[in-house]
Amino acid sequence: MKNWKVKFSSATVTFVLDGKFAAIDKMVDKANAFYITDENVYALHEKKFKGKKTIVIPSGEEHKHQATVDFIIEALLNFGATRQAVLIGVGGGVVTDMVGYVAGVYMRGVVVGFVPTTILAMVDASIGGKNGIDVGVYKNMIGLIRQPAFILYDLSFLQSLPKHQWENGFAEIIKHAAIKDAKMMKELNENDLAFYQKNTKALTALIEKNVQIKVKVVQKDEFEKGDRKLLNFGHTLGHAIENEHALLHGHAISIGMVYAAKISQVLQGFTGTGLLVETLKKYGLPTAMHFNVEEAMSVMQKDKKKASAGMQYVLLNKIGKGVYETIPMKTLQKLINLYS
Repeated sequence: MKNWKVKFSSATVTFVLDGKFAAIDKMVDKANAFYITDENVYALHEKKFKGKKTIVIPSGEEHKHQATVDFIIEALLNFGATRQAVLIGVGGGVVTDMVGYVAGVYMRGVVVGFVPTTILAMVDASIGGKNGIDVGVYKNMIGLIRQPAFILYDLSFLQSLPKHQWENGFAEIIKHAAIKDAKMMKELNENDLAFYQKNTKALTALIEKNVQIKVKVVQKDEFEKGDRKLLNFGHTLGHAIENEHALLHGHAISIGMVYAAKISQVLQGFTGTGLLVETLKKYGLPTAMHFNVEEAMSVMQKDKKKASAGMQYVLLNKIGKGVYETIPMKTLQKLINLYS
């Protein structure tokens, strides 16, 4: 196994980059290990959980709320989980977000590890210690930043991943390229989704590259005071339309990135919108959608990135160079209207 230990401010995280699910038995005390997964993952991989203390939660973003957290906590209490418990979240970003949050509050904090099973969770959601839940249409409104003990990558989980979830994850990969890596954007533009689905070696290298990008950003700015804000490229508007229109996260972020690129044309003189749009389309991602701008602005008013002077918005100076600036809300609405 390829282990990579990464030191953050309060913890060291072990990344097991070509791991096998069964290896967890040797990494943690089996008596105190509690696996939390969703119905979809459990149905597809039930054999992997045989003999393990497993809690199965409903699938989907619509269940990423306090009632599900309460369900997990009650199940842990019924299992007799103590402060020595190790919670292992096996699933996509919804699962890792919630399990990380539960681990942070259960008995004032227990150890947590993740086994991401989707592209999105592997390259983004499981990394960085952001854990939380939604409140109504407001994304990740309650939560904490707390690092997992380990993240284990078993790419065999991707074999059962439906096509729309591949698309979902590649939105975050394209985001990383847009803000940090022009060379990777070129590679992505030269290939397509089918190429990475068939080419395990190329996919493994791409996932590792994206893990490294996110890790470096988080190490530099763990609590989002500066550069970590760049990871929100496409997310401000994306989050505002995601729950309202029942979109997949990656699909909403894709639309958000296109709007951010067009706003960057006006505010940053950005010239790479065509390349970004072309690349998103190669991975089956939407680049336009009709939505109610006033409703979206209303949701954005409660976004965590809202500052008194306006919205802290991530823009592109050029492909591979993300920047952020505060845009007054009225100006932002005019710019979004301009391209709607």
